[in-house]
Amino acid sequence: MSGDAAVSESTLRWRGTCTELTAPDRRALFERTAAIDAAVGERTASIVARVRRDGDAALRTLARELDGVEIEALEVPRARWRAALDALPPTLRAALERSAENVGRVHRAFRPVAQETESEPGILVGRRPDPLGRVGVYAPGGRAAYPSSVLMGIVPARVAGVGEIVLCSPPVRETDAPSDVVLAAAALAGADRVFALGGAGAIAAMAYGTESVPRVDRIVGPGNAYVAEAKLQVANVVAIDSPAGPSELLVLCDESADATLVAREMLAQAEHDPLAAVVAVTTSARVAEAIVDAITALLPQQPRADICRAALAGRGAVLVADSLDACVAFANEYAAEHLLLVVEPLGDVLARLRNVGTVFVGASASVAFGDYMTGANHVLPTGGLARSYSGLSTLDFVRWTTYQRVTVDAAARLSDDVGVFADAERLPGHAFAARAWRAEAPR
Repeated sequence: MSGDAAVSESTLRWRGTCTELTAPDRRALFERTAAIDAAVGERTASIVARVRRDGDAALRTLARELDGVEIEALEVPRARWRAALDALPPTLRAALERSAENVGRVHRAFRPVAQETESEPGILVGRRPDPLGRVGVYAPGGRAAYPSSVLMGIVPARVAGVGEIVLCSPPVRETDAPSDVVLAAAALAGADRVFALGGAGAIAAMAYGTESVPRVDRIVGPGNAYVAEAKLQVANVVAIDSPAGPSELLVLCDESADATLVAREMLAQAEHDPLAAVVAVTTSARVAEAIVDAITALLPQQPRADICRAALAGRGAVLVADSLDACVAFANEYAAEHLLLVVEPLGDVLARLRNVGTVFVGASASVAFGDYMTGANHVLPTGGLARSYSGLSTLDFVRWTTYQRVTVDAAARLSDDVGVFADAERLPGHAFAARAWRAEAPR
């Protein structure tokens, strides 16, 4: 299958069967974590170094250079967030409140709990989740505001009991602060401090600290290529969530699927970014053709048609697999951010999907619902990293303290074997410390 040839036939880069994918096609389709553009890496490194060296002065200069905004006070006063929340249209406020309530409810249900176990009589090992002291949440801005990302970052941190939550989001060009809807979401979600900072500079400020911005223990939240690269560059000094890139959707479907519904879902994710990846894999050649036809019909109606068209041409595919088993194997190798499952009957398909950010089960489980309202988190691994990373959760806002208790009798029983281990590793001090308890053995 030639990707270039497929472009000329449709809006999609790849069409045909999974077995027809050539080796170059498979690399382009599956290896989505391509190396960062060298220019982005160098520019990001320069910004991080400037902020680390010059602190607030660098942040003000970057706001002028990159955002076209003059900022005196980097921190946005709490009264301004409250005013933004009070000024929201009632329908939007109600939607934000519903989303925040659902995110809180879901994440409270999945809070980590302390556990203890006895490995041998007298030896107790425990593990306790302790909330982080301070976290930084990044919310994208610029061309569009994303209050949903504010809620997805702050609410789970608050549920986890984090001591202080700092939000950074770029200022809009007309003002010296993030958009009013972002500020309103910050007030609603329970942020402690908000800063009008965007891009790599914001990440560097939270990682290293400046005169105004406190250093945090973990940075979470999506962003553009510079934000993603900055998070990777500071990951040696601060924990981050999963590396994130453009949005992804994989649809697995069979003969029962509504092709127009599949096309709608693909276009909804394609409108995020020209680099978004949207793929459908079906067991039915008829459904595959119908999906392509539906995309072709719906595309001209999309307000963000140019972005959708670029995404489809760059990383879009409709493929036919030999069987549902082959669809599952494809999904586990592709490791998508979002997966929409439209097959009947479902059977054990969901249980067999191992590598995915989040699964939307059934035709009525639109990905858009998960983006905003179901309560599940929409900050998810991309680029195939769902093989090893999970979506954002309360687990990201705690660290685990392990503790061990050993009774005197148990210490005596351990002493000889631990001494043998220590001798084998040529650590006589360890052996001496262990064997000192031998005399305490019960008689």
